[in-house]
Amino acid sequence: MSRTARNLIYAVIMLGILFALDFVFKGNMISPYFVRIMMLSGIAITLAVSLNLINGFTGQFSIGHAGFMAVGAYSSAYFSVNYGATLAESLGGGMPGWVVSLLLATLVGALAAAIAGLVVGVPSLRLKGDYLAIVTLGFGQIIVVLINNIESVGGARGYSGIPIVKSFFWIFLIAVVTIVVVYNIVNSAFGRALISIREDELAAEAMGINTTRYKVLAFVISSAMAGAGGVLLAHFDGYLNPKSFEFIRSFEILIMIILGGLGSIVGSILGAILLTVLPEALRGFAEYRMVIYSLLLIILMITRPQGLLGNADPFKGWRARRQNKTRTEAEEITAEDTRDINEGVDKATLGERQRDTSLGKGDASK
Repeated sequence: MSRTARNLIYAVIMLGILFALDFVFKGNMISPYFVRIMMLSGIAITLAVSLNLINGFTGQFSIGHAGFMAVGAYSSAYFSVNYGATLAESLGGGMPGWVVSLLLATLVGALAAAIAGLVVGVPSLRLKGDYLAIVTLGFGQIIVVLINNIESVGGARGYSGIPIVKSFFWIFLIAVVTIVVVYNIVNSAFGRALISIREDELAAEAMGINTTRYKVLAFVISSAMAGAGGVLLAHFDGYLNPKSFEFIRSFEILIMIILGGLGSIVGSILGAILLTVLPEALRGFAEYRMVIYSLLLIILMITRPQGLLGNADPFKGWRARRQNKTRTEAEEITAEDTRDINEGVDKATLGERQRDTSLGKGDASK
């Protein structure tokens, strides 16, 4: 079976699973409170995995992810309020119309966030370390200030009237697409270039890698996926508050990937779920909730500073077995030919050594 056909089968299976779960959650079989937590976890997964592309795999320290999330959220919300409803009605007003409207809103939010990432990334990604962190943090705060002063999106009052789409299918579809995109990037030549920049940027430049170009591309892709996460959040409650995108939100996403492990996609997923569920699980402790939450994070960082899955690759063995199974017959023949050549070289070398030894003995007898 070809790789394309196999990936297509995987995609169909995944869509079927998401449709089935969406049907279960809409059927009131599970408490709405738990459904809400699961959907918020899906949004958090999109944000954490996208940030890990920059901080974990490229080695840059960005803490302005909430700014790109805000750009995607507000641009998509503006599109949905002013054009999305009209577009959905022109297409019949049913489910197909709203699907097209939401898809376009997602594209608008992702594109707007990608443009913002390009504007910020081109001048700032020549910086490194703390300087880059300060620039991205400043960008996030600038976005919040601008939103507070733009009356067309509600200003400081917040933006309401956004069409509400609480769909498990749509939220986790975006999360799965984000995971697949980041996974394929990391395991491509582009991803190897990013990892080389993370390990030693000077050495990567010496090998001919245009580090600024690669960092900007990764930054733009990460920003676009953060914008898609903002789109989901905007249409989840139908209301946006500028305070939801202040620097504390960026730190929350950063803690997710540090908790799960920098450079680990599975770790980012685990960190996003834990930091979404844990505060809710501790609500019963009332005023001690945030104290316990902070202590747990401190203890984890002391006992395992690399994160939960920082040095682990859960799919390493599975990938190795898959690669072994997919070796073609030509590769086997090539391997056998190589072994024969190596054996011939070894035998020739051994013969030369024996001849030299015999000559040495003859010279010694003389």
